[in-house]
Order: sequence, then C-alpha cells, then structure tokens
Amino acid sequence: MRGLTGEGSARTRGSIQAVSAALAVPTALALLVSGCGAGGTGARDEGPAHADSVAGAAATPSAAPSMSPDNVNAVALIKDDPKVAPEVKRELKPCVADEYPVDVSYGNLTAGSADDVVVNVLTCGDAVGVGSYVYREQDGSYENVFKAEEPPVYAEIDRGDLVVTKQVYEKGDPVSSPSGENVITYRWTSGHFTEKYRTHNDYGKVVGDSATPVPAG
Repeated sequence: MRGLTGEGSARTRGSIQAVSAALAVPTALALLVSGCGAGGTGARDEGPAHADSVAGAAATPSAAPSMSPDNVNAVALIKDDPKVAPEVKRELKPCVADEYPVDVSYGNLTAGSADDVVVNVLTCGDAVGVGSYVYREQDGSYENVFKAEEPPVYAEIDRGDLVVTKQVYEKGDPVSSPSGENVITYRWTSGHFTEKYRTHNDYGKVVGDSATPVPAG
C-alpha cells in the first residue's frame, strides 16, 4: 500500500496502476481531482515500475556515491517548471490535507556532484502516473533534463539508468486489463538521456469461467 507524499518528502514506489490508453492527459488528470476525496490510498499492482538536455562532454553515471540532497520540495519543482504541461500543474492538488500525489526518488543518473531527483506525478484515487520528470542539480538549482507526460507512465532509477514503464492497450482492452507494457531504459550520454534498450511485455489473458468439457468415456 502506498502512502501519499507531502511537499518535501521522498519515497520510491514499486509499479503503476493500469489505466486505458484511450485516456488522454486531460482525462487522466481529471482522475486526479475526482480521486482526491477518496483519500488516495490506492496501490499499483501492474508490472515493475521501470524517460531535454545539458551540453557537455560524454559521461556515464559514476558508481561512486554522490551527495544526497535534503528533502526537495517536489511540488514546488513541478509547479515552477516551465517545461511541465499546464494541465499537470493545474490539477496537481492535495489529495488529503497537504499531502500531494507525488512520488520522489534520488539517485546518481547524470554523473553530477549531487543526486538527481526523479518525480512521478500521480492521480489521487488510482495512483495513475500522469507525468515523470528528472531534475539535475545545476549551480545550486534544479534543471529539468527529462520528462514523459503520456499516461500511464512511471519512471524509476535502476542501477544508474533511468527506466520508464508505459502500459499498452489494444482496441477493446478494458481499463483494468492492458495488453502489455513497454519498458524503456535511458542512459545519460553527452549531456542528455538517450534510449539504450526497449522491451515489450505481453500480459497473459485470464481464462474465462467456462468449464472444460468432460471427455466421453
């Protein structure tokens, strides 16, 4: 069960909740508003939660630990960021009291002197990812170096790489049952994220309730 993240708190999440690919960003964001009254305690249960740029020389994330920032105000980062879609900013509101549907994680993705910040913006009721962002510390402030805003989407750090999961729906798929997922791995190279790997996973279909015929004896 996931807890909501307030301004400044940092938590890493597991996987994303399924939602119809037919949902455009405004529709997914509408869920954020409608779900707030329900308390926003949904858990993601579909697949692993596994997205533009600063000039510079080619770099590979270092294995050496970088300095972890104090709790970053992720909500302020999103709302003050001109690269974030207006719909995301407008609908990013507390679900309960001052707790926002924002997941935050820290890790060394860009070989910088401080850990980078990965922010996932979710809906309140269903924890649907509507936007994923990476912020890099630059001269005392944070710069947006990556964004993915096609729901459902969720980003996380995996052994120094940025891994983004996007669920896939085919025509006729119910909201609760996507056909599969695309898992895309990005790596920081020459001052920006580049795609390194892409895999597609098909979900198995649940067999109906029809009984198996008994063989004639």
